[in-house]
Amino acid sequence: MTTETTTGKRPGGRSAAVLVAVKRALEDLMAERGSDRVTIPMVAERAGVNPTSVYRRWGDLPSMINDIATYRLDPNRPMADTGDLREDLTSWTAEFVRHYSIPANAALLRAGAATAGETETDCLRNRRAEAGVILDRFGGDGPVSAEDIIDHVIAPIVYRVIYQPHTLSDATAPKLVNFLMGTR
Repeated sequence: MTTETTTGKRPGGRSAAVLVAVKRALEDLMAERGSDRVTIPMVAERAGVNPTSVYRRWGDLPSMINDIATYRLDPNRPMADTGDLREDLTSWTAEFVRHYSIPANAALLRAGAATAGETETDCLRNRRAEAGVILDRFGGDGPVSAEDIIDHVIAPIVYRVIYQPHTLSDATAPKLVNFLMGTR
């Protein structure tokens, strides 16, 4: 008889169910009340979990909002790999635009931006890492850097989500990538 032991967290299970419930509760409450009228106890009650569980995972409301603002953009998801830098960047950027064209996601980003402090958020850290993954496919010494992508592609999208959401469209991604790559 073989006895198998495992270490670490098991995939799925109760913690995954709690995470999904908390994220859904936060999204619903943000849509109903706005970020300045939501508290962790409210989120916990709506999710059907103890507030202690929420505090243990996130610590405070701003941290929770920043984490949940980008959770659907899983950093481990497959990204387009067409063999063409411009196409890969355009596909990735279009995904980002589609994500934040959804009102609940935009509201979470706005709230996350309003509560962002001096430290880099998961949103920025994950987008920088993804840009690096795309660039690494092409040797990493291409015509643009990850910081160029953040400054000229991601930042304008975030600005639009926060201040001009009506300007996001299917044309946004190719327009920004073409500008970045030097073709207008």
